[in-house]
Order: sequence, then C-alpha cells, then structure tokens
Amino acid sequence: MALTYTAGVNSPTNLWQLVQDYVVNTESTFVATIPTFVQLAEERISNDVQIPPLRKNTTGTLTLNNQYLTLPTDWLAPFSLAVITPVTLAQTYLLNKDPEFIRESYPVPSASGTPQHYAQFDTTTLILGPTPDANYSVELHYYAYPASITTTTTSWVGNNASSALLYGTLREAYLYMKGEEDIIKYYEAKYQESLESLKTLAQGKLRQDTYRTGLSRRPVE
Repeated sequence: MALTYTAGVNSPTNLWQLVQDYVVNTESTFVATIPTFVQLAEERISNDVQIPPLRKNTTGTLTLNNQYLTLPTDWLAPFSLAVITPVTLAQTYLLNKDPEFIRESYPVPSASGTPQHYAQFDTTTLILGPTPDANYSVELHYYAYPASITTTTTSWVGNNASSALLYGTLREAYLYMKGEEDIIKYYEAKYQESLESLKTLAQGKLRQDTYRTGLSRRPVE
C-alpha cells in the first residue's frame, strides 16, 4: 500500500490521518507536530538504508588555479567525482583522500594539472589535487536527504516502504506523547521488521540483475 501525505484530508492511505487514527489523538498541538514526526522517521530511514532517492548528481566547473570546489547546499557525503575530458567527454573518476594527503602531495602553487584526487576540506568545500590547470567540467554524485513527503505529497519511501514510514512515524508520535513503554517497543519492533524488507529491496534487488547474479534458486528437496 502506497502512502501519501496531505494535511486535512481524511483518507485510509493518508499518513497525516493514519497517525491520528493509530494513536487516537486529534489534539491541535499534536496534529500540528505530525510533519515533524514524519520527517524524523524519513531521516532515520535514510540513515538506516541506502535508498535510491539518497543519490543525486550535479555538474560543475573547476576553475583554473583554484583547488577548491563548492559543494551543493544539500550535500551529505560523496559518492563519486569525475573530471570530464574536453572533446572526448570521457570521465575520469578521482580518488577520495584526506585533505592532508592533498596538501602534502600537491603543494600550491607548484603542483597543477588534471585533478586525480579529492577530499572534503570543510562542510561546504572539496579540495582537489593537483590544482586544476584548466577550467575542467566535473560530474559530482553525492548523497542528500530526499524531499519530505510532507512537502511533496508522494515520495519513493511512501510508495515503496510504507510500513517502515508508518511505524517509524508512529514511534516518534508516541514518544512525543510519552506513551506506554510496551507500545513504543512494539512500534520499534515493527519498524525494524519493515526495515529488513526495505534493505532487501534497496541494498539487494536494486543493486544487482539476473545477468550477473542469476535468479535465486531453492535446492531440490
């Protein structure tokens, strides 16, 4: 069952309504806080499982004699960084290193050329080595939290991991209500159970195909 989110709409698949129905709470402050419960659950799912929407990509340009590259504002962590060769448009993937390695191996301003390595310099910047000797185009793949279902109405998690989203949200809601410990443990157990199914999909089935791995087979009894 796919879940959607629209405040004020009474629907059996609307997460906004389901939360109120499950915990039997329609108090105004509680209802106003439901988006926070959902967003906390979404963030937890994103941290627990590498779901497809976590991966984003963008293109940019390295500046001649500038060893730094500004990161996207929604950046969480690197997936890959590639320099695009002019004319042929071939991509050369850089190796991720520590900033200290870049500083020692490619001292400024003497070491310049096509970048071979990169490192996260601070929360907003990558450092490259060697320092670019031209204005190279780059393609950056990175991890970022996907937009919340509370702002988009539908989402990948709502469509493909509805039980994890529901029970994760209910746990946050019941914690807010300072509910009974056994109910909180129940919602946590249901969340963990749903998470295993999500891991099978997101980190298993979506990362292989039958050409390379073949179909799953049961032994003949």
